[in-house]
Amino acid sequence: MNISAYHAILSPEFPDFLHDYIRLPILQRLGGVGLLCGTDWTKLYSNRFSYTRLDHSIGTALITWHFTHDKKQTLASLFHDCATPAFSHVSDFRAGDALRQESTEEKTWEILTFDQDVRKLVARDGINVCEIRDYHMYSVCDNEIPRLSSDRLEYMFPSAMALVDRIDSKTTWTMEDIKTTYENIRVLKNEDGADELGFLDAQVAEDYCLKFNDVGLLLLKNENKLTLSLLGKILNMAEEKKIVGETDFMTLSERRLIETFSEFEKAHPADDFSVLFRTFTNMTSIIRSGREVPGCYCVHVDVKKRHINPLVQTAQGTRRISDVSPRAKESIEHLLGFEDAPFGCVELGK
Repeated sequence: MNISAYHAILSPEFPDFLHDYIRLPILQRLGGVGLLCGTDWTKLYSNRFSYTRLDHSIGTALITWHFTHDKKQTLASLFHDCATPAFSHVSDFRAGDALRQESTEEKTWEILTFDQDVRKLVARDGINVCEIRDYHMYSVCDNEIPRLSSDRLEYMFPSAMALVDRIDSKTTWTMEDIKTTYENIRVLKNEDGADELGFLDAQVAEDYCLKFNDVGLLLLKNENKLTLSLLGKILNMAEEKKIVGETDFMTLSERRLIETFSEFEKAHPADDFSVLFRTFTNMTSIIRSGREVPGCYCVHVDVKKRHINPLVQTAQGTRRISDVSPRAKESIEHLLGFEDAPFGCVELGK
């Protein structure tokens, strides 16, 4: 993926004021954090390319700028993931927040409130930090599932392009697909009278809905649940055994953490941490079961159901695509009703 070319689709104009903010350490750190929650580091997945939380943050800001030309909303979008630790939403599994996946959001408020570099830049630009530290304030930047926002729009494009067919995904987007989809989007008014990104054409909206929800199904499968849960267990054990410290998850890159874990595994191959780490890195398939399987690491957990039901402009006014397209409605209902086997398990590495 040519990330620069992709970002240029999201906003042909790259606003100059963003450069100083992007260079801040609290954002540059995100260049070592992957968007896809640790799946880059296991053979269970074969992601086509690496896309970082910094890439995502910039992309989200560019979408917001393209549709609003509002500095405050654009900066709120840029900083929305600044509290994300290594391996992204694995931290939510560590915190027992797999269903909502919002465990780091309070730290975003704290980071932006007290970071002196941020305060200097926003003061220079005549912005109060309270206007950028909560992107939930702005409905174009963020809103509740299944509505479309700049954050939700951005993360799904590279996710779909990076994930491969190994886990039954039939979906991908080409750069041309993204361009066609993106050019059809406008800011519309939703049922609550709030601004929301939506589509001008029902066929484009339907296609987007089907593709988004197909990738959303991947994230509900036991492969994804097991990957994030197992890596969360590894991170917890690494901290308990003092292989790394808790602050390292906010300061070290994922690559450096994986290298540290690998060094420990080579020095202590029989340690229970090493067994789990080998299992994570080397697994290529999982076992679906109605119960826990002896000799395996097993997970049974409910997770966030990422789906979309975007607005579309019609002759009858602005409507949800599920009210216009039976295929879109069926796609949404299928995702919401999907249940994988009760347990996902993988044989523990030797």
